[in-house]
Amino acid sequence: MRTYSPSAKDIQREWFVVDAEGQTLGRLATRIAHVLRGKHKPTFARHLDMGDYVIVINADKIVLSGQKDEQKIYHRHSGFPGGIKSVPFAAMLEKQPVKIVEKAVKGMLPHTSLGRQQGMKLKVYTGTDHPHAAQQPKPLPSFDTK
Repeated sequence: MRTYSPSAKDIQREWFVVDAEGQTLGRLATRIAHVLRGKHKPTFARHLDMGDYVIVINADKIVLSGQKDEQKIYHRHSGFPGGIKSVPFAAMLEKQPVKIVEKAVKGMLPHTSLGRQQGMKLKVYTGTDHPHAAQQPKPLPSFDTK
């Protein structure tokens, strides 16, 4: 019996929408990364981009557990000496809530060209409106890890 290996022509993509209002950032990010990689499909192959598109709405209403909303700090560096910038979570949520969700999800994807390709299928918006209604997105399925 031969081992089945999917090819690029076997990939069928779907569109999912998830409402981030009141959801915990890390738990939501793991579910989204799971779908972006395509691990929810029985034909998953780690060398191919098998994932689906995910639309996140209400990114500005995401929450963190515990006291992380007061303690979490986002860092970035320009590459020059003394070029580190630190922004607390509250300021980041106020100015760039889309970046919070993108950074959490993309950190859970592979740090390769395949991971960048999978990360491009993530669409994040602050309100409830999004320009992808023509794709008829379905609600994101729940995954129980029990």
